[in-house]
Amino acid sequence: MRNALVNIAARLPAPLKSGDLLWVIAPSGALREQEAFQEGVKIWRSRGYRVELSPGYDRRWGYLAGTEERRSQLTHALTDPECRGILCARGGYGGARILEDWRWSGLESSSEPTSSESTGAASKWLIGFSDITSLLWSFSIQGISGVHAPLLTTIAAEPDWSLQRLFDWVEGRSLPPLKGEGWGGGEAKGILLPANLTVATHLLNTPAQPNLEGVILAFEDVSEAPYRIDRMLTQWRMSGALKGVRGIALGRFSQCEPPIHIPSFTVAEVLRDRLGDLGIPIVSGLPFGHDGENAALPVGIPARLDGDRGELSISVS
Repeated sequence: MRNALVNIAARLPAPLKSGDLLWVIAPSGALREQEAFQEGVKIWRSRGYRVELSPGYDRRWGYLAGTEERRSQLTHALTDPECRGILCARGGYGGARILEDWRWSGLESSSEPTSSESTGAASKWLIGFSDITSLLWSFSIQGISGVHAPLLTTIAAEPDWSLQRLFDWVEGRSLPPLKGEGWGGGEAKGILLPANLTVATHLLNTPAQPNLEGVILAFEDVSEAPYRIDRMLTQWRMSGALKGVRGIALGRFSQCEPPIHIPSFTVAEVLRDRLGDLGIPIVSGLPFGHDGENAALPVGIPARLDGDRGELSISVS
């Protein structure tokens, strides 16, 4: 077992309950998948939540979901005293642009904490993945745990167990371990930081990068050729960003096939080559990421990674 945690765990917002208000925002790419989006809204409403669509969620400016309204939607959700959670419409690109000169506000305003909650535990849930990595990581720096979980445009494709996992977590219930392929390396405990690899790489050495000392990274990606995955992981190695990392959990790397008729490694070979010599627990093949099961993963919460048994578990009871 590696040393005790270095990072301080983020606070969990108070559990959601039927009747709570959730605001939908579009902080990243322009919405294209209208049918899937509406199905996603319906799923959350079926749980008894009041789901409201932020004005301008369906606007478009080039590849972005509008201009300043992307920031104003997030600001409104954060400062609305009734809001208990923020649902992101889709990924794409644009979250990091919001974070330029950004100051988080309204995190303590949703309700008063009870005697059993730490100060600020009533802050809002932030839910999404892919490009939303930038917001989730920045949110965790403020001491609030978000959820790396399906977007409104992807949640309707999730199997029942994945939906139940997400709702179990945000409604205050524990999560079972996820099983994958262990690469060895023993067992490690650390603060879990799930992320899209590409987005996380571009957050390195910015104010949106959390402290990486004592963390367990959980990476997934989509539509990146193996050489690009190689280039990003090499940057992590050369920058020293991996030096304090306790373990790495790998989800799905979908649509990452080599270019046709061009000599290449597979993405699996790249991951082994760039990560296999780090001397830390690594587990691959975990059920999260694009184009398939996307198991909810808390951000900034203690976790345990067993590289021998191939298991990732959340340590919060």
